[in-house]
Formats: sequence, structure tokens, C-alpha cells
Amino acid sequence: MNTAQFTPAGTLTAEDLGRIHLIGVGGVGMSGLARLFLTRGLPVSGSELREWPSLAGLRALGGTIHMTHEVANLDGVDTVVYSSAIPQDHLEMVEARRRGLRVLHRSEALAAAMTGRRTVAVAGTHGKTTTTSMVTMVLQQAGADPSFVIGGEISEVGSGAHHGTGEYFVVEADESDRSFLIYRPYVSIITNVEADHLNTYGDLANLEATFAEFARLTDPDGFIITCADDPGGRRLAETLRAEGRRVHTYGLSPDADLRLDDMASTAQGVRYLAEIDGRSLGEIRLPIPGRHMGLNSASAVLTAYLLGLPVEAAEAALGGFPGVRRRFERKGLADGVLVYDEYAYHPTSMTLALQTLREVAGDGRLLVVFQPYRLYRTRDLQAEIAAALGIADEVVLLEVFGPGELRQPGEGSAALLEVVPLDAPHKVFVDSWEDAPVEVARRARPGDVVVTMGAPPISLMGDQLLDALTARASTGPADQAVLGTAVDPDGAASTAG
Repeated sequence: MNTAQFTPAGTLTAEDLGRIHLIGVGGVGMSGLARLFLTRGLPVSGSELREWPSLAGLRALGGTIHMTHEVANLDGVDTVVYSSAIPQDHLEMVEARRRGLRVLHRSEALAAAMTGRRTVAVAGTHGKTTTTSMVTMVLQQAGADPSFVIGGEISEVGSGAHHGTGEYFVVEADESDRSFLIYRPYVSIITNVEADHLNTYGDLANLEATFAEFARLTDPDGFIITCADDPGGRRLAETLRAEGRRVHTYGLSPDADLRLDDMASTAQGVRYLAEIDGRSLGEIRLPIPGRHMGLNSASAVLTAYLLGLPVEAAEAALGGFPGVRRRFERKGLADGVLVYDEYAYHPTSMTLALQTLREVAGDGRLLVVFQPYRLYRTRDLQAEIAAALGIADEVVLLEVFGPGELRQPGEGSAALLEVVPLDAPHKVFVDSWEDAPVEVARRARPGDVVVTMGAPPISLMGDQLLDALTARASTGPADQAVLGTAVDPDGAASTAG
């Protein structure tokens, strides 16, 4: 079990950090933090081994990006920032401590950036990034100009971080390593609580207790928001209310404080009527489909209402919500096939995403290219992940992405493939990245929807799928029939179709 401890938020400010160096700066969370520091005018450097899309923007803001990991990267640095993905024996970590530099976890550095602001912290097993983005856009629409750091980029805005002039700081609070316990929120939003990250928590009871601990850190003058439709969220609300804490709920449940009535989701989007304390707040419309997206938006509406902001701002912001990259993100259309990218890797979020994509596919088929995220999760939730994948018509499975994990016999994607409830011709394991686009081009038909789903690296495959489909369009039927071969779990060539 992960028992990492972090220093609680104090009086340290971002300006106290001096020259800042981020190890693994290309990751979504780290690049957002780097962007925030750069837009505050602070000197920032970072090290990376892969040319992530975010790096160009950091360079444009004046960041120094080293495409190697080496001790010389720390010359002139005052503070080194790392994430939980960076091992303690990483050479830059070891050198930073040898030099006596300030070494901070990402959450500790982010807490320093939030000093003096009213923090709106969004936590939960699913929906954190989308909800954080929605809350941010609602506050922006209301003229509050919040600072924010999100674990993803708001589509069309192209950024997951901003240094605003207003009093609010909106942040996605990560529970995976307990680091969300460092924050001292004015508003705490908990979208749901389900079993995940059990390598850290051991069991659901410990996880729920830690979410309650997070909620108790909320400023007494602020408030806590949970989802009345989620069993874990409902239990949390009951516990906190029994302690006399200010808790507000949202959902379809009749006893929710903000009730969603007459909700409908189609391929064109989702709509519902919002009502609180018997008073109608009007109709909320989102241009993206999915009942879960409607629930996420309701927490943003409730936040605006409780902060005394005009509900009209929430309606306008959500009505134009562009989505978040890697969350139901449309990558493009090629040879009659729509390609999406989706971050979901937990079975609940996978199920919701794939059910929504079914609405989009209509009469077409749904193909999923899935890269599981973490061996322990794939092992512990194997049956549930397999059932979610069974919603698709075709499954192309890559090996589990689990940096630092050691695969034991019987673990990994080969074992997962066996229990996916599809006939063998409709599911396949590919053991190399390059084989996946070829396999998709061989399987997909005009009118189909393809989604890349799962661990962070799979987000880079969407453009390659579009290229493979475009290339397919220029080939004849005879050529398409022999476009590559699949690879079965034992590594043997296969032409299953």
C-alpha cells in the first residue's frame, strides 16, 4: 500500500520557489503546473524524454525544456518538482537532494501557487477533469477570472492552466496517492467515490474514509458538494451532515438539493431542467452527449448558485462547453470512420463512455482500441473491465501501461482478452504499437466509430489511426484484404477478422 506523506498547505507562495525545475514536465498535470508558473512570470525548466504536444506551448512561454534526464539540468535551480510517477531514485531527484535543493511533490508546489486564493477543489473517482473544466468555464463566464490547473486541456482553449486575477483557484484534486489531503479548499466537490487506487488504500472503506478526511479540510465558511446518485457520495454526505458540516447534493434522486428533471441525452447533446429548493433554475443544455456529462455539469451549476453567481452564466458557459481533450474528444473523420479519444480506464467510466459512443455510432459499429492502465487495476477489476469492453463490437487490445510495475504470470492484457465477452474474431491482442492502426484500418467500415481509450500514451494514436484510414481509402479491396496481420496473445501471427 502506498503510504506517501505530503506537507500540508502553508504560507509558502509560488514566488518563494525561485527557479523551478519539473521532472517529467510533459505529463498533463506537470505541464499544466509549468504553464501556471510561466504565466506568473516565474523561471521554469523541465526534463522529458518524449516530445509531448504540451512542450511547444511551454517553450513559447519561455520555459527551458531538456530532452534528457541528467544532473546538469539542475544547474541554477532552486526548487525541484516531481510527480508520483517519478521514482525516488531518479537521478535528478537524487542529485537535487545531494545539492540541498527544495524538493516538492507536484501537489505541494500547486498548493504554494494557491496561497491567498479561495480554492475550489474537485475530487472523485470519475469525472474530475470534466467537472473542473466546467466549473472553470462557469466562473469565467461570470467574470470571476479564476486561476486554474486541470488534469487535461479544455478543447479549443488548448490549455489546462491559467493564472487569473480573481479570488478563486479551481483545481483538480488527485486522490490516487493521497496528495489531495494537502489542500485547504473553500469549496470541495466530490463527484463520486468508487473502488480504485487500491494499491494505495487497500480497500474501499479506507478510500471512503480518506475522501471524508479530504472533505473535512474544507473551510467552515465554505461548503461541500457531492452527488446524491452515487452510493459512495451519498454515504459521504450522510457522514458529513451528521458532523454538522455544510453539504449540498445534486442528481436525479428526488432528495437531491439540486434536482435534475426530464434529463435526455442524444448524439447531439444532453439537456435537463434544474430545480433547487422547489425553484426552477431553467434548462441546462450541453453540446456533448452522456447522462454522466449532465451530472458533471450539475455540480458546476450548484457551485455557481451557492457562490452567489448568476445562474445565467452557468447556462451560457455549459451551452457552449467545448469538451476536454481526452474526454470524449473527436479526433476526426477518415474514409467514413469517426475517430474519438477517451481517457477512461476504470470500468465505470469506460461503461459510461462506451454507452455514449454507442449513441453516436447509431447504426454503425463501435470499435475500441484499449490500453489498460496499471497492472493492479487490470488484475483486480479484470471482470468489470472486460464487461465494459463487451459493449463494443470490436476490441483491439494493447499491453497494459504500468510504469515501474512488474508483470506476474497470468497478468496483463492476454489474461484480460480471454474474459472479454466477444467471440474471438471480434477481439484481438496486438503486441506492438505499430500494429494497432493497421488492425483498425482492416476492421473498420464506413459508418463505424473508433475510440482510443485508456492509459495516457494511447492519446497519441488517434492521428495515426486517421492516417491509416486515409491511406486505406486509396487502396483497392484486394489491397485492404491483406493490410497487415494481427498478433494473438501468444505472439503468433493471426488474420482474425
